[in-house]
Amino acid sequence: MSPPPPKRRTRAQSLDGLDALLEALRQQRQAALAQAAAERAAAERAALERDLFRRWVGPVQALSHPARVHPTRPRPAPTARQQMRDEAEVMREALSDDFDVSSLLETDDQLSYRRVGIGTDVLRRLRRGDWAVQRELDLHGLRTDDARAQLAEFIRACVRQGLRCVRIVHGKGLGSPGKTPVLKSRVHSWLVQKREVLAFVQARPAEGGAGALIVLLRGQR
Repeated sequence: MSPPPPKRRTRAQSLDGLDALLEALRQQRQAALAQAAAERAAAERAALERDLFRRWVGPVQALSHPARVHPTRPRPAPTARQQMRDEAEVMREALSDDFDVSSLLETDDQLSYRRVGIGTDVLRRLRRGDWAVQRELDLHGLRTDDARAQLAEFIRACVRQGLRCVRIVHGKGLGSPGKTPVLKSRVHSWLVQKREVLAFVQARPAEGGAGALIVLLRGQR
């Protein structure tokens, strides 16, 4: 069988297609005219603004090189923040020689100290040697200022390393003028002022006796 002949478009269908094409062309032309009109208006507005600027400013001359302004105000000196923090830490941890420690010491046969909240059993355990001594500082024979500085640094270092029980040797003061144990009383006062110190007792005879202290430190937070 031969294929059926193609359908012919009617005159009305041809006219409808032509009208749609003409409408599309008309819309494109209108859009182009509107775009051209907008560009002309922008150009005219820019020209008017330039003319107005010239009338107000007058004749001008272009610079031969770019204009640059170099600030003359000196920069502020850098702030030594770490130094300020270190100095504040030193002031906060400063140990006073005038601190009265007598009312804070236990009035037993051997002077001892425990911070508020620390039970008397802690002192008994320190005396029995339940905690092994992990580090020792010997201040015997040092001047007061040197002993104070070394004690403060020793306590800080031990806490940073997580040490809990240490021995401080201050001597019995037999070589001091008038046989007065000045350094011994100062060490008691300094230790009480250190918040890292929880308690201390006089060392047993084999560990230095009246010339040394066994100190319990706060654990590292």
